[in-house]
Amino acid sequence: MKTALAFHSVVKTYGSTRALDGLSFAIPAGVICGLVGSNGAGKTTALALAAGLLSPGAGRIEVLGNGPWDPSRKPGQLALLPQDSILPPEATVGQLLRLYARLQDVPPNRVERDVEEALSRVHLLDRKEAPTRTLSHGMRRRVMIAQAFLGNPALILLDEPLNGLDPREAAAARDLFASWRGRATLVISSHVLSELERLCDFIVIIEKGKALHAGSLAQWLRREQRLIYELEGASLDWEILRREYPHWALSLSADGRLLECRYDPAQWDAVEVNRRLLPRLLEAGVGIRTIRPGETLESRYLDTLAQGAQAHDRPETGT
Repeated sequence: MKTALAFHSVVKTYGSTRALDGLSFAIPAGVICGLVGSNGAGKTTALALAAGLLSPGAGRIEVLGNGPWDPSRKPGQLALLPQDSILPPEATVGQLLRLYARLQDVPPNRVERDVEEALSRVHLLDRKEAPTRTLSHGMRRRVMIAQAFLGNPALILLDEPLNGLDPREAAAARDLFASWRGRATLVISSHVLSELERLCDFIVIIEKGKALHAGSLAQWLRREQRLIYELEGASLDWEILRREYPHWALSLSADGRLLECRYDPAQWDAVEVNRRLLPRLLEAGVGIRTIRPGETLESRYLDTLAQGAQAHDRPETGT
């Protein structure tokens, strides 16, 4: 599998502060990757390094399999949506996007068409001749989302792309991102974990400048090996249920609201587990509010942070 972006033991310092401390991960080509971490974890620095806006103090970065990003070698192949963008106030939206299109190596005879298509995607075609100073914050954000998809980039870096968008436009932006799955690699930094869970198929967790995890989101959330049932009115003898289904690991939360069923994906799938277990629960009068495959991104992320903190706090032992 080709790799779109890889960091190898990358270090970046600002004075005495280490923003990245040996950061290493690899993102496969064609995925939508969520970049998750707390404030100050190093996400924005990592994206700036990938885009060539900063240089690492140590380590190596591979962009599209061709070393550090160099627009002279692959013009138009990388696009960036910064977290904060200040647009020239007197430029019109169309003028600005025409400039970005040329910077993205869009052929002159296609610039106008690509600009109008990009504005249509973010519902701003009617503001094409409007100066950017007349736009709301959300509209300016949508202009910058539009520029990130001009031309035919192979790697698109999006730093907090949904900030400032109303619910309708956020949904439209998610649809736009999803439509590029397989056409390009998207790396999306966001604190809205529920959005990343719905959209991404790959995840990179960064904390204190290090990667805590990088891999398939479905595998990390254990979607193929556990089901979680939200219950109501549970009065079943759970020990009897466990004896009836010894091939699965069934556990009930302390408040009796969540039933977790873990199974071997080599022998079972979710459809078969539900076919066998649901009738038994319903016959016993157990109400089923929801069924969720695997854990949530939020719970898994918080568990990973807690485990990392415990490992950090654990005293070292020697012989």
